[in-house]
Amino acid sequence: MSDLDTFRQTTRAWLLENCPESQRQPIVKAEQIWGGRNRTFPSADAKAWFEAMAAKGWTAPTWPREYGGGGLSAEEAKILQQEMARLQCRPALYEIGIWMFGPALLGFGTEAQKQEHIPKIIRGEIRWAQGYSEPSAGSDLASLKTKAEDCGDHFLVNGTKIWTTNAHLADWIFCLVRTNPAAPKQQGISFLLIDMASEGVSISPIELISGESEFCQTFFDNVKVPKRNLVGELNKGWDVAKELLKHERTMMSSMESMTEKEDVSLDVLARTHLPLNSEGQIANAELRSRIAALSMEMEAFQQLNERLYYQHKARQVDPRLGMLLKHIGTKQLQRKDELLLEILGNRALSWETHRASSTEQRITRNWAFNKSHTIAGGTSEIQLNIIAKRALGMAS
Repeated sequence: MSDLDTFRQTTRAWLLENCPESQRQPIVKAEQIWGGRNRTFPSADAKAWFEAMAAKGWTAPTWPREYGGGGLSAEEAKILQQEMARLQCRPALYEIGIWMFGPALLGFGTEAQKQEHIPKIIRGEIRWAQGYSEPSAGSDLASLKTKAEDCGDHFLVNGTKIWTTNAHLADWIFCLVRTNPAAPKQQGISFLLIDMASEGVSISPIELISGESEFCQTFFDNVKVPKRNLVGELNKGWDVAKELLKHERTMMSSMESMTEKEDVSLDVLARTHLPLNSEGQIANAELRSRIAALSMEMEAFQQLNERLYYQHKARQVDPRLGMLLKHIGTKQLQRKDELLLEILGNRALSWETHRASSTEQRITRNWAFNKSHTIAGGTSEIQLNIIAKRALGMAS
């Protein structure tokens, strides 16, 4: 038996022992576990599952053990992922610090910054928000105007960020700020870490069409930020930003695996709500064909992810493939939403619970919310430009 076979067996046994039955159920958004100074748990089982995973370092399985991570190899981390999927284990921690900020900090942060922030991310003690987009700097992010003035032992930050996901619940925010207004756009930007409890920080949630207020506008009014909170070199924050965006787009491409799950598939929902022919198939042949086509495309997307994994393992990564993940994954999610609504028909018009089943309401509201995924992390149009230029070598 190989070492990886042994690891699989011991991992499976550990999960069976430590993951309560209630945490081996489809994800429910209201029961997701988020970190933070004021974190709460939906149940004792959820708390026990989180604490077991955090103690093991498996909330960030490949991060170095010296900071509290799991220290697993890529092969071991994939086995852990497979075994959790086999048992339907819920993610033990949802955290932007794990998906995006932590990997960038491990690459660009000082040792002191890593020691201060990485263990807290792994243990879910701090919740992070992202301060990138501004009202006049979305896809053209490098045109941002939030400024940080050098005041000796600290920076003085003034400006605003928008679409800051869950900023009203976050403890810290990583921000792109302009530190040299005279330099070319990308060359005058720095990467700062700001405690949301700092004087001068205020937050205004933005109500969405889905009825949620996950996005916010964050304001900075003469906020003092210690110099030690600068990540990377002064005026070279764009390098950190690009590295972080790679992780954000990868996270966006796999969003469906982390979001609330319906108990029915496209096919099952269609068979429940639509007429069937004499052979027990969906009578609408054109719709049946589109459901089959999307299902095959989603399977092909999973195989693309598998291909990337084995390329990483062999150290023969084709960088062009990674550029496709975010665009394909988010578009597929939206196409699935559109098909779900088409299957529901008039039932999809119901918005309130008393007029629709809870499943129908979630499908409709998810359709409205998921429109944001082809905007967040860089619009699909921008992604296609990047793919055209960098992957296909097309001239601008």
